[in-house]
Amino acid sequence: MAHTEASLDTLRDAGDELADATVATLFERGEVGQFNTLMRYVSTVGAPLPDGLPDVAREYLKVTSAPPAWVDWGEMERARLFFIDNNVHISTALSFASMPACYVVPHVAKLLSATHSLKYPAKRMAETGQFTVHLMQPDAFEAGSRFVPAAQKVRLLHASIRHHLRREDRWDTAALGVPICQEDMIGGQMFFSLLVLDSLHRLGVHMTEEGAHAYFYAWRVVGAMLGVDQDAVPKTLEDARRFLDLYMLRHMGPSEEGAHLTRQLIDLYEEVVPGTFFDPIVSALIRYLVGDTCADWLDVPKTAWDTVVKAAPHLLGVLETIEDRSPLGAWALDRLGHLTTVFELSSLTRGRVMHYAIPEHLKKDYGVPDTVPRTRRWDPPAATVTP
Repeated sequence: MAHTEASLDTLRDAGDELADATVATLFERGEVGQFNTLMRYVSTVGAPLPDGLPDVAREYLKVTSAPPAWVDWGEMERARLFFIDNNVHISTALSFASMPACYVVPHVAKLLSATHSLKYPAKRMAETGQFTVHLMQPDAFEAGSRFVPAAQKVRLLHASIRHHLRREDRWDTAALGVPICQEDMIGGQMFFSLLVLDSLHRLGVHMTEEGAHAYFYAWRVVGAMLGVDQDAVPKTLEDARRFLDLYMLRHMGPSEEGAHLTRQLIDLYEEVVPGTFFDPIVSALIRYLVGDTCADWLDVPKTAWDTVVKAAPHLLGVLETIEDRSPLGAWALDRLGHLTTVFELSSLTRGRVMHYAIPEHLKKDYGVPDTVPRTRRWDPPAATVTP
């Protein structure tokens, strides 16, 4: 559907009825701690639900245990192959474009600050990376996989944040909308899908139309699993462009929380990268991918690497030429990408599996290479607003 200011205003007032009702009941009955304790043992599809799990939670898990009936499994497999072929680039885009984009929306940065993100930035990055890796496994929706339970828990996590902020009267709903409203959930879906594809394009990564559309489609499935209104979510990349342009024009700007979160993100990755010589490349990548205006709003420092990073498309072009012309080179680069992603995730998690839980309190102060022929290259939909 073509969104307007009025339609986004409607989405701004809507949450997730199923998850919100489940969380409200758990809090009313004092069963949140019991739920969190027992759900640590439910991390894979098909795992038996433990005795003592609250009935309302058991019903929620049953209702949300299956993917939408409309899922095209062939398209999901194409998305998985696209991810395998581009996992390092996608991880780079998620870290240095998608997350800073969240921070450049002041009310989103304010909300993230309320959920301990200022103190534990590695946890949020690890959760995002781990969630994406779970999604792109070949058996993501089959017995033994971790994606569906993770999606169920993230949906409850969002509902619990809405519950806390509204119950404690710590959120100006009239001015900011419902916390983690449908508009913001769709906006987040665009950040992790279309904005990632935009970033890959900016980096010079060669993407087929089939691969780009499949990756976007996979995040539509994610949105459905997370309670996003499927009547409102963009179905095509062209509609996604219109939504994202309108969303950002409505909301983007500077904020103290956004700058603080970005500084935490930069410090985190400078710690992950060995030594100090390459530290400035983190800031340079963020500035290159989100643009100077957003980078300035987020207080991203300018460095001598800002010019060097602009050569990234040329370097990636050389690597992709090797990949295209050599099956062994393609295998080696895919394997290197997998290992790099695993290393990054391991560094962020300190080797632990991240568990998604309902927070009982918030912060008190929150101020297989691609088999599709590389014929037609994907180009991003044009901006719908002329500067």
